Amino acid sequence: MLYKRSSELFAAAQQVLPGGVNSPVRAFNAVGGHPIFIKEAQGAYLTDEDNRKYIDYIASWGPLILGHAYPPVIEAVTERAKKGTSFGIPTEVEVQIAELAVSMVPHIDKIRFVNSGTEACMSAVRLARGYTGREKIIKFAGCYHGHSDAFLIEAGSGGATFGSPNSPGVTQGTAKDTLLANYNDLASVKTLFEANPQQIACVIIEPVAGNMGCVPPAEGFLEGLRQLCTENGALLIFDEVMTGFRLAKGGAQEVFGIKADIVTFGKVIGGGLPVGAFAANKEIMSYLAPEGPVYQAGTLSGNPLAMSAGLAMLTALNEQPEVFDSLAKKTSYLHEGFDNVLKRAGFPYQINSFGSMFTLFFAEEPVTDFASSAKSNTARFRKYFHGMLREGIYLPPSAFESYFLNDALTYEDLDKTIGALNRVIMEL
Repeated sequence: MLYKRSSELFAAAQQVLPGGVNSPVRAFNAVGGHPIFIKEAQGAYLTDEDNRKYIDYIASWGPLILGHAYPPVIEAVTERAKKGTSFGIPTEVEVQIAELAVSMVPHIDKIRFVNSGTEACMSAVRLARGYTGREKIIKFAGCYHGHSDAFLIEAGSGGATFGSPNSPGVTQGTAKDTLLANYNDLASVKTLFEANPQQIACVIIEPVAGNMGCVPPAEGFLEGLRQLCTENGALLIFDEVMTGFRLAKGGAQEVFGIKADIVTFGKVIGGGLPVGAFAANKEIMSYLAPEGPVYQAGTLSGNPLAMSAGLAMLTALNEQPEVFDSLAKKTSYLHEGFDNVLKRAGFPYQINSFGSMFTLFFAEEPVTDFASSAKSNTARFRKYFHGMLREGIYLPPSAFESYFLNDALTYEDLDKTIGALNRVIMEL
């Protein structure tokens, strides 16, 4: 049995953890079977509890852009831990990482650190509402901004009824203040503004979507959003939990040349530890407590362990900007290799990639939004996923999640992955 120890651990976990996991996608419900349990990781590779080795294409869902156990991060965390792990009192490292982040990202003056991407997005929306004095927000079907109530309205891969909560426990009252638009569809956004004049506080968006698979913005889409927000007095929030410090030093704002009013971060900014952040200009951030009336707090916000890991990661990226070009080239190489294999397969597929984000869809039409993503052949994806897993390739266990490449991947790893796909596709 390939996954004997993992299966034993999952059985034990189910007795003490809901569904046997601490985050739903890990349970393999979308692909069937039992999840594997990881014992350790190094560079581009995972090792499970059965001592099987995998080439990793999730990188802890994005943060490990330079690979697992990146030495400067491990050294920073180790040295910091020797001096204490948490104080609930300001530390110098908070100032250092804040100064560095503000210097790397355009259009921000101040940043507030929190503990997760969910917390960052939740706080950013509260700040936008406090700043504008308005209550409604616009989000996009298929974009996931964490599990705060306001965001669980057709979020990610949940196939919910339009305008209804995705989850029990989210009230209809909360849902009515979240307006849904279609990704890459400016007309749907304009209609919402026209129907709710002077009521919309902000538009929040993943500038490159990653929670319905990788879906890049259409030409002119982000520019159009910026214009609509400006014309209607609403703030534009870029959720860069995935794209921040991954697409470029300055994230999507730098890549697309679009100014966001508030930006949220997570993943890379923590170097593998739990960190989130939100940032804006001085005027908007002045509304945040203790300077202003919009309250947000957290005992572990700015935790010195997390800040030390994040500072080491951002320092490396700031000093080695060629990493982003390297990652883009590796992603393009994988894209081309997959394309060459799949052209011979005889069934429909689509590949979306942007920067170091990548998704293979078993779909007949181009995937440009949540509706087209949802048409993917999930049964075929399940077979593909488990086939690649047996080949030693760890992919996201969902048809609606982006792959995240890390720069520890070698071209030999990419060739092994393409070769594995060739064998798996022959079986399909």
